[in-house]
Amino acid sequence: MVSASRRIGTETSKTRAALLEATERLMLEEGYAAVTSRRVAAAAELKPQLVHYYFRTMDDLFLALFRGRAEQGLERQARALASAQPLWALWEFSRDPRGTALTMEFIALANHRKEIRAEIAKSAERFRAEQLKGFQNVLQRYGIDPDECPPIVCTVLMSSVSRFLVIEHETLGMSSGHAETVAFVERFIRQLEGDRELGTTPQSS
Repeated sequence: MVSASRRIGTETSKTRAALLEATERLMLEEGYAAVTSRRVAAAAELKPQLVHYYFRTMDDLFLALFRGRAEQGLERQARALASAQPLWALWEFSRDPRGTALTMEFIALANHRKEIRAEIAKSAERFRAEQLKGFQNVLQRYGIDPDECPPIVCTVLMSSVSRFLVIEHETLGMSSGHAETVAFVERFIRQLEGDRELGTTPQSS
């Protein structure tokens, strides 16, 4: 058993950041099952013992990566909702294939890790709550009746449709109906915000 009092590396360490980056890379390229302390260390070109110097357990490593990416996602979403074209920005943010692929790996991992499953659920609720507040403001700005177009429904539909399209395309190679669905959503957005202006996409991390 690892002593709870033993020293753990600082969160601002470049070595810690390298281990997190290596973990993310392995998850995206080979899946979460490929993530072991030795594989992570090798990918980061570091000694294996450094993994457990910075993270007591592999679950701690996974949680640190998830929490960091979740915070970055919340920041990107906030920038999207505060932008001049919030619906365009939010649509593009939710269609990020890398982010969706990483989320799917965490969901698969969560089937075997209760703590990670609880963390994902908590994070998802935060995303939904912040997105809902944003949609309420956006629809009010455009004079849309919330009874006719409930903000919570818009929130669920936009995020679900966009990510499902990414999952089908990236994991199954499916594209049937994708172009038509994207065109339908973008036609609705264009009616409210006009054509997408260049240089206003929220930057990914």
